[in-house]
Amino acid sequence: MKVIYNDGHVDECAPEEELHVIRHTAAHIMAQAVKRLYPHADFGFGPATEKGFFYDIDLGETKLTDDDLAKIEAEMKKIVKENLPIKSFILPREEAIKLMEERGEKYKVEHIGDLADDAVISFYQQGEYIDMCVGPHLCYTKALKAFKLTQQSGAYWKNDKNNKMLTRINGVAFRTQEELDEYLRLLEEAERRDHRKIGREMGLFALRDEAPGMPFFLPKGMVLRNTLVEYWREMHRKWDYLEIMTPQIMRRTLWETSGHWDHYKENMYTTVIDDEDFAIKPMNCPGSILVYDLEPHSYKELPLRYGELGNVHRHELSGALHGLFRVRNFTQDDAHILLAPEQITSEVVRIAKLLDEVYSTFGLPYTIELSTMPEDHIGTREDWEKAENALADAITGIGKEYILNPGDGAFYGPKLDFHVEDSLGRTWQCGTIQLDYQLPGRFNLDYTGADGKKYCPVMIHRVVFGSIERFIGVITEHFAGKFPVWLAPVQATVMTLPGTDPAYATDVFEKLRAAGIRAELDDRNEKIGYKIREARQVNRIPAMVIIGQNEIDNNVISVRDRDTDQTETLSLDEFIAKMKKMIADHVR
Repeated sequence: MKVIYNDGHVDECAPEEELHVIRHTAAHIMAQAVKRLYPHADFGFGPATEKGFFYDIDLGETKLTDDDLAKIEAEMKKIVKENLPIKSFILPREEAIKLMEERGEKYKVEHIGDLADDAVISFYQQGEYIDMCVGPHLCYTKALKAFKLTQQSGAYWKNDKNNKMLTRINGVAFRTQEELDEYLRLLEEAERRDHRKIGREMGLFALRDEAPGMPFFLPKGMVLRNTLVEYWREMHRKWDYLEIMTPQIMRRTLWETSGHWDHYKENMYTTVIDDEDFAIKPMNCPGSILVYDLEPHSYKELPLRYGELGNVHRHELSGALHGLFRVRNFTQDDAHILLAPEQITSEVVRIAKLLDEVYSTFGLPYTIELSTMPEDHIGTREDWEKAENALADAITGIGKEYILNPGDGAFYGPKLDFHVEDSLGRTWQCGTIQLDYQLPGRFNLDYTGADGKKYCPVMIHRVVFGSIERFIGVITEHFAGKFPVWLAPVQATVMTLPGTDPAYATDVFEKLRAAGIRAELDDRNEKIGYKIREARQVNRIPAMVIIGQNEIDNNVISVRDRDTDQTETLSLDEFIAKMKKMIADHVR
């Protein structure tokens, strides 16, 4: 694919750059279309993204509708058909400012002011439209083959809530129409799987205006949640963790020592008790440190693995809240491991194996990302490099690969993030392993070594699910609400054919419950087809036990499978044995 660079030369771009160029060009063509339809429009930023592109636009008092998006998209298609050549040019700073001022682009003028004095200020032009950009771009508008505008939303200029709210128009663009069609198909499937929609249908959880970002779990949702927690405890017993629970609210002095007060205060909820500042914990690590500090420790005890299902609160902007994916109150499935430096590699390997076992249970493949030292950090570069190398060596030592994510570590240490992939190919960051040389020293923790001397331990911060709430959102969409038998809030529903004496069905129901199977009884005088559709499509119950006169006469049950829609006849004991095995084996 030939592209034009900001110095004016045309060349082939690398295959991995093609989508970025296509999407960046699409953003400019969209802006040109907006300017034609809304001459007063003033443009902020318009970058390409991982999935598409967007442009933040000041439209004054104009409010766009879905019909308006369709008009903008139609105008984009006209611009593509015009096959306008795309040209680039470079201007000195003063001339660049003058050009943008003449065109009424006050946001571009402000952006130029934010650039370094020696910055190259380049522009791209197609027809009457000129935009400031580093490029590269397609050479002609007709080279844009497949695109679609997807939504509009609000976005603060420079992502600062003190600035004006602009209109953000999002779109997607691909090399071919076939790629776009496949993306739109997956997008439609993702909407069908939206955990908020499924959560309402299945009665799992609710979100209320009275508690924004703080979900309410309903009875069936609690069954799902508690099943996950039981599995978490089962795994942590297997891997030798000690479960603890620490307070929700602790003194400001603790958070000052930990560094959270200086580096995380804007995300913390605070209160005053007895004229002293306290904070509701946004993280569990300081509590685990206080538990370790209750008594002296020897090298023989290490590693000490504290697991905690800690309820934490973090202040997220209201516009960022999204179902169970971004909340203000959640339960982090934390572990904090205190260990000697020479134990780091073996412990990271151990954690990686635990994560692999858990994600395999849910059928979630994953990739690993190593995030290194950010600008806002505590500790020396030497400590950071040592920690980063330890994490990298541990992962490569067990034959795993990682992607480098420079500058995105926690303020106290580097981390390995585990990104799981769901059934639609989307990735979600769930597990993390964070190596911390800083907090143990800040709290003066120590242990007695084999030589009788005191040493400072290292701390590993680690989660598997990430948070219980978010993981429920992920697996709800991954399974489209059709949870495996062991996870399903209702594992079997016993339903009667119209006119059938309910006594036999009631006996079956009670025996299922006695065997530990989560069952419901549906003896309503409704058509069996209606009951099956409700159980299968709305409530997504794995097994539908159908009772009619034939089953009563032969002392059997007929079972309709949710996933295959096939029906088999068997004895109740056979069915119970089959279900219990699937539950025990965590069969997907």
